[in-house]
Amino acid sequence: MRQKFDGLGRFADPSLLILTSLADGPRHGHAIMKDIAAFSGVTMEPGTLYGALTRLERRGWVRSLPADDRRRPYELTGPGRAVLTEQLASMARIAAVGHRRIAPA
Repeated sequence: MRQKFDGLGRFADPSLLILTSLADGPRHGHAIMKDIAAFSGVTMEPGTLYGALTRLERRGWVRSLPADDRRRPYELTGPGRAVLTEQLASMARIAAVGHRRIAPA
């Protein structure tokens, strides 16, 4: 994955980006990559995407749906939505502290 935030760890984690994309509804791989690029500026390579989707599916956070033509859509599960909600809340708390600390005195 090529991104402008290399080295930021979980904040630029492909899994978090994928869960965020799927929170808007089911999508196939190419549509997930386009959506992520649009809302985050991160360009995700197919190998990164499908590796992360496999891990997310194993954890039960996403599930694949029946293929539509040659494209297989994925959707967010209830447990995936809960994990995403928790991660976003954590990030919001961190961002709030960071904004307070860098604000001019």
